[in-house]
Amino acid sequence: MPYDDSVQMRINAVLRQWSDVVEKKMFGGVCCLLHGNMVCGVYKEFLILRLGVDQAADALTQPHCRPFDITGRAMKGWVMVAPEGFADDRVLADWLAKAKAFVETLPPK
Repeated sequence: MPYDDSVQMRINAVLRQWSDVVEKKMFGGVCCLLHGNMVCGVYKEFLILRLGVDQAADALTQPHCRPFDITGRAMKGWVMVAPEGFADDRVLADWLAKAKAFVETLPPK
């Protein structure tokens, strides 16, 4: 199943305000990199977010969130959010801001 273009368009509306963001096709979907580090993306209809281990654990207590696992082995520090979990654009922007805040702690690549 291809990724949902409408989700990517909504993400792009937020990311246009950021600098040094690049899109790259990965995981059968599309990911966005900030300063060379993966920050977010789309897999099927899911929003995927790199939050770091602690924030990901907190996020997993939220409705509509689950570990980012497409191979049978979850990626640590990442979550998948079902469409119901980011239906509102402000909620989507909040999720993306959390991912950006984590990725900004990483050294640029």
